[in-house]
Amino acid sequence: MENKKGHSHIISQAIDDIIRIMGEIGFSAVAGPEVESEFYNFDALNFPKNHPARDMQDTFWVKQSESEKEKLLLRTHTSPVQIRYLEKHKPPCAIIVPGKVYRNEATDATHEAQFYQVEGLYVAEKVSMAELKGTLLHLFKGYFGEDTEIIMRPSFFPFVEPGVEVAMKWKGRTLEMMGAGLVHPNVLRSAGIDPEKYQGFAFGGGIARMVMIKYGIDDIRMLYNGDLRLVNQF
Repeated sequence: MENKKGHSHIISQAIDDIIRIMGEIGFSAVAGPEVESEFYNFDALNFPKNHPARDMQDTFWVKQSESEKEKLLLRTHTSPVQIRYLEKHKPPCAIIVPGKVYRNEATDATHEAQFYQVEGLYVAEKVSMAELKGTLLHLFKGYFGEDTEIIMRPSFFPFVEPGVEVAMKWKGRTLEMMGAGLVHPNVLRSAGIDPEKYQGFAFGGGIARMVMIKYGIDDIRMLYNGDLRLVNQF
């Protein structure tokens, strides 16, 4: 039998690529817990108490004893790590947070109950949407190629204001990629940062989506089922 050399999974390769690309402009990769508190996952990120993302159909809540007061869940995004980082580090700071997240939703060709995201955060005394666009352009050009362009359209996310949807022009197609915007003052306050002195931008999107687009994979489940026919191609 032929001995084949082992290698990293395509998702791991993408994470390494993203860390390298963002490291070129001073962003450091950080990590945090996958079992998270309601405060860090929702409250500190300016999600209203009645936001639908808190409902059982979107979030995996962790069953606890009646004596435990803090509600726990499987994190629905990697943004809680941003709050934890800001609590311990003074600005300026520039971080990315690649990692696994969980959503209580049906699995199909474009959705999984667990998948990988990458989020980015930059906080300093003066931050602009132009800097956000330049940062995202560096990321997409570095991963997809120099011919890549991006489009930013107005949108709403609780943790940024103003918020934008980020689309990418690539190989004649326009593709929605992630959400982004300037960090909401309430989020900075939750982390103990004075929003009168500091500003920030943040962005986040699915790593699997980036991989699927780059390599022409049409079913997200193929990235997680361990099928060596796919894995060995990369």
